[in-house]
Amino acid sequence: MQPGERLAVIDLGSNSFRLVVFMAGEGWWKRTDEIYEPVRIGEGLAGTGRLGEEPMARALATLDVFAHFCRAGGLDVEAIDAVATSAIRDAENSESFLARARERAQLPIRVLSREEEARYGYIAAVNSTTLSDGCVLDLGGGSMQVVRVLDRLARESGSWRVGTVRMTERFLPANGPAKRRQIEELRDHVAAELEDAPWLSDAGRSEDGRRLVGIGGTVRNLAAAAQRAAGLPSNGVQGMVIEHDALDELVARLASLPASERSSIPGIKPARADLILAGAVVVQGVLRAGGFDGLETTEAGLREGVFFERLLLERETSDDGNDGEIASPLFGDVRRTSVLNLAGRYHLDLAHTRHVAALALDMFDELAMLGLHDGDPVERELLWAASRLHDIGMSVDYDDHHKHSRYLILNGGLPGFSPIEVAIIAQAARYHRKGMPEPGPLEPLFGPGDAGRLDRCAVLLRLAEDLERSRDQLVRGTHFTFTNASAEAPGRGPEVERNGSSNGAGEIELRLIADGDSAVPRWAAGRERELFARAFHRELSVAA
Repeated sequence: MQPGERLAVIDLGSNSFRLVVFMAGEGWWKRTDEIYEPVRIGEGLAGTGRLGEEPMARALATLDVFAHFCRAGGLDVEAIDAVATSAIRDAENSESFLARARERAQLPIRVLSREEEARYGYIAAVNSTTLSDGCVLDLGGGSMQVVRVLDRLARESGSWRVGTVRMTERFLPANGPAKRRQIEELRDHVAAELEDAPWLSDAGRSEDGRRLVGIGGTVRNLAAAAQRAAGLPSNGVQGMVIEHDALDELVARLASLPASERSSIPGIKPARADLILAGAVVVQGVLRAGGFDGLETTEAGLREGVFFERLLLERETSDDGNDGEIASPLFGDVRRTSVLNLAGRYHLDLAHTRHVAALALDMFDELAMLGLHDGDPVERELLWAASRLHDIGMSVDYDDHHKHSRYLILNGGLPGFSPIEVAIIAQAARYHRKGMPEPGPLEPLFGPGDAGRLDRCAVLLRLAEDLERSRDQLVRGTHFTFTNASAEAPGRGPEVERNGSSNGAGEIELRLIADGDSAVPRWAAGRERELFARAFHRELSVAA
């Protein structure tokens, strides 16, 4: 895809139809629009093997809307990719329906094979998480696909007709609460279906392969409910892990309620209330069959898989006039790509943010060499991410842009980072100008040591911003030295109080390597003594 080009992906799923418009820019991409309709085209398919007249009528009406939307938006046929999944693929009368749909809506609908459906789910999951070894689960209304991943590559896959619509219609009551016997029959059915995939249990027995990433609306909805039940802040469910106990408790709560009341559970959407129980039981079955630790959620889905393939596989003719090699449909580094994509969408002053990041990382490394912290590479990456993103709030307004940056980071999405990592990045950006860093409303995500990581990231980002205050790259580097011999021994030094008191710890001096008069950056950096003492247990002085 070329900068400025748009692609509409239409996912004709068993439960819902969804149209998503993506735009690609110079080094970035984003969703620009989305339409969702719970069509339920797979309704009744399990019993008859055919698409019913009422579901087909709903589907055709929805496709009319999608077609008008695409025409109004100036999207031609080449910019539309409509894909049909299991319900349409498996129905005896699928060809008849597709002929009517193509004629009426004039949309280029292609039916995905089971292997293609699994592949798009795999691409979406691996491009939105750090999954290297484990499995990807894609649970839809008609079927479920599971792909085993080794070294980020798809090795084995399976597809089973255990989608939420099928399982609800076959095993669960239409109105009242579900009985224990009905739940057990559904569990037994799922377990029997998965017996033909010994590679699934092999993956779970491997220490490196016990990670399961789930995609699809049912998975996202289960994650939202588990998130609310745990009292965690809700800024999307990307990276949320549903543990066994949490899922078991959720299944019990859902089963105790009639379908019409399941949306009373916080996080459960009314449009999925009648299907969510079956979906939760199917997920339970996969967790047990594979021995996985939990289900990690990604907000990407099949539609992102289709988009990523188009984005990454299309290559222009190379500079020498020969066709370029076919690229992998996978990002080389998901976390780095995620940060740069978010930064690219807000047209930052790249020279400034790159220099801030370079200064911050150099200070991080030097302080680690001096023994003031342990040099954790993950913490270093969080500092880099916060440095590259700290100014995205300028796209809203200069005033309070640090707060705007925090909001955009929390809500813009950083696939590949865990919720606590996103929280630390966002809060470090929030405090890159002033104030003493605190977790704030994100505190439920913070565990032991996380407040310290936030302090260190925040003060180093703030110092780097101070040194680049005039945005001219005047300060090329920094150099720290202990100011007395007793403080030179490696180690973390005396503990400090949370208010910044260093309890008699030694002093460390910051010298600036600059190409001119550094009065402004020296003045700015000198204001960070309190936070530096809290983060590194040393008093800071800035050399003249």
